[in-house]
Amino acid sequence: MRIISGKYKGRRFDPPKSFKARPTTDFAKENLFNVLNNSIDWEETTALDLFGGTGGISFELVSRGCPRVVCVEKNFNHASFIEKTKAELKIQSEMNLLKMDVFSYLEHSKEQFDLIFADPPYDLKNFADVPRLVFERDLIKKDGMFILEHSKDYDFSDQSLFDSKRVYGSVNFSIFVN
Repeated sequence: MRIISGKYKGRRFDPPKSFKARPTTDFAKENLFNVLNNSIDWEETTALDLFGGTGGISFELVSRGCPRVVCVEKNFNHASFIEKTKAELKIQSEMNLLKMDVFSYLEHSKEQFDLIFADPPYDLKNFADVPRLVFERDLIKKDGMFILEHSKDYDFSDQSLFDSKRVYGSVNFSIFVN
């Protein structure tokens, strides 16, 4: 796992081989963030990273200047790796890791964010519910963005806030704008 840009550009972290997480590829992450750079002022952006996995997206957001990133990850080993990496980067105040189930978080959260990123396991049985829950809970600020990483097997273009879809290799991103 590599941080692509910003304060921690080039830093590498190797999650244990036993990880079940499927990190967003560097190729896909770099291309997605190149698109986002044109529309986001990172220093003014609060972000939510659902299904944090290795924490790669959260670390990228902090590296680019996001003052507040909330990362939600329930797997103990993944959360421990994220905590360890947070400590190495000394980003305790910029990033808040919540060790809990994403659906429980979505059920109870009242905070709104400028940017929400979700990378659920592709085989998650209620995968398609994630966008609906984010929208129903009104978690995206006005003019905010929600990005969902998914396989080619999903199509969210019929959702009301759907804006565009980006494909980088086998990685698909559906982008929603509030």
